[in-house]
Amino acid sequence: MKMFTLAATTAALMAGAGAAQATDFEFWYGNTGSVETAILAQCDAFNASQSQDKVTCVGQGSYEVSMQKAIAAYRSGNAPVLIQFFDAGTLDLMLSDAVVPVQEILPDVDWANYIDGARAYYETSDGRLFSQPYNASTLLFYTNKTQLAEAGITETPKTWEEIKAAAEKLKAAGHACPFVTDGDTWRVLEQFSARHGLPIASNHNGYDGLDAEYVLNTTFVVQHLTNLVEWRKEGLVRLGVDTKAGKYADAFNAGECAMMEGSSGSYAASAKAFEGKYEVSVDMAPMYEGYERHNTLVGGASIYVMKGHEDAEVAAAKGFLDFLRRPEQQMAFTAATGYVPVTKDVLGAIEASGEADAAKYATAAIGIESMNQPRTEDSRGVRLGFYVQFREVFMEETQKAWNGEPTMQAALDNAKKRGDELLRRFEQTYQGVKLP
Repeated sequence: MKMFTLAATTAALMAGAGAAQATDFEFWYGNTGSVETAILAQCDAFNASQSQDKVTCVGQGSYEVSMQKAIAAYRSGNAPVLIQFFDAGTLDLMLSDAVVPVQEILPDVDWANYIDGARAYYETSDGRLFSQPYNASTLLFYTNKTQLAEAGITETPKTWEEIKAAAEKLKAAGHACPFVTDGDTWRVLEQFSARHGLPIASNHNGYDGLDAEYVLNTTFVVQHLTNLVEWRKEGLVRLGVDTKAGKYADAFNAGECAMMEGSSGSYAASAKAFEGKYEVSVDMAPMYEGYERHNTLVGGASIYVMKGHEDAEVAAAKGFLDFLRRPEQQMAFTAATGYVPVTKDVLGAIEASGEADAAKYATAAIGIESMNQPRTEDSRGVRLGFYVQFREVFMEETQKAWNGEPTMQAALDNAKKRGDELLRRFEQTYQGVKLP
């Protein structure tokens, strides 16, 4: 009896010691809707997969809010160990001194396994990943194949010229919204410029130094946006605000509009909305005739490790990052959201699963193919300071042109002027600092 009691006591003490060693840490993210559901499912799966550590995943409502809160929390000494930041905040985070490069923390990971499109945006000048790509999206072209077929269009348009011709057929068939957009910076400027090989700013979009200047008002972007404004007047293009749904993706998902450019991360919502009503197709974003296709940019966000934490917390966070890299976790995330896998081995895993042609993986191969098109010095990504604020400037100025005044050229001239002012402020803030 005494031996049993001693053994039981020893076991209890050992269990208590194990529990005491368990490490809790926080991961802040900025998504809502189906993406948030998928993130929380991964958090639960990690916690269920082992008992040593526990991640608490905290939603902040949006990328912008998450970024602001994390920096404030870091300054007060209460930052989470892991934070999800979106693409536009990359340079701000790199120069903030608030994060530790993920490749420095996890030197033994095969980082070369990450797809080129994901690496280019988040790596340093010497090729080291600063953050771990996570929910990676890119721009794709969506069509309501059912509605296009009803208008006599049997081939998916590949060029903007073909989109215009398809829109004219749809309009002639009585369709009130052939193509819909919201004029968002990511879609009509960044992704358009990248795949057409056009610079947004000098110094290869800031990669070669903080003294970059915007040049978007001198490239084919001006003509493209002018075309969209003219096509809107002709009833071929609608803005989201023109639609009954009020938002461009909602208008497409409701069958109100027949074509759109959208994030691969929008696929799950479109497929669910179309179920039993329409057939949806996804393809690479359209090109203008005469331009060589280059890569589209990675969108979405990556995960950063913030400074100021105990070794045990960092070790626990590393385990979570390892977990998220697993092919089965990436496959589940792609199937639930439409976001693109970020490591090269996942497409092979999808093929081996026997479900490569399943609708839930519709964005995987095409998204990676789009991001892995030939790259130029101007299509790696954007390394511009205060770029989050510039996106707002771009929207403010181009919205005026959408509404009839001034011209799109004048709007982009104003965006360039205001954008350069932001760049000079950022340059002054980090005067003498070398880009990582």
